[in-house]
Amino acid sequence: MAGEPRPRPPLRRVLLVLGGGLLALLLVIQLIPYGRDHSNPPVTRAAQLDPETRQVVAEACADCHSNETRWPWYTNVAPMSWFAQSDVEGGRKILNFSRWDTPQPSADKLAEVITSGEMPPLKYEILPNHAKARLDEREQRALIAGLRRLYREDPPAGIKVIGTKPRQ
Repeated sequence: MAGEPRPRPPLRRVLLVLGGGLLALLLVIQLIPYGRDHSNPPVTRAAQLDPETRQVVAEACADCHSNETRWPWYTNVAPMSWFAQSDVEGGRKILNFSRWDTPQPSADKLAEVITSGEMPPLKYEILPNHAKARLDEREQRALIAGLRRLYREDPPAGIKVIGTKPRQ
């Protein structure tokens, strides 16, 4: 009859259609070329970190703040590849331990972003392969002390002012 409402499609069918659509979308976005240029530019002058600080930087900071980024498998799959590429490009622009022959943020600014919890970003603290980025208070103090030593003993080519807006 014309006045009767149409019956609802079964939940299973709705879920299959939505799942298929999501899968199709994930496949299509793989065609977008951004996020797969996993080049590590040459190191022009590495910061001369003491061994303890070098270890913390390598485990918690270097993937975004050096030209020695490790690119896990998921950084080849969109949309994770987009986030990873953007974060590495942004991190290298702000602070790059592999380009110590260029201006870098002040040691005070680095200490501020570490103690405020701005660095490392929460999204890296929760990823299982970045577990060592979760610095406790003692590790934060040791990292800051090591960075201050670095700036005294092997200062960068200059100090640059970076924005005050936190990265997301």
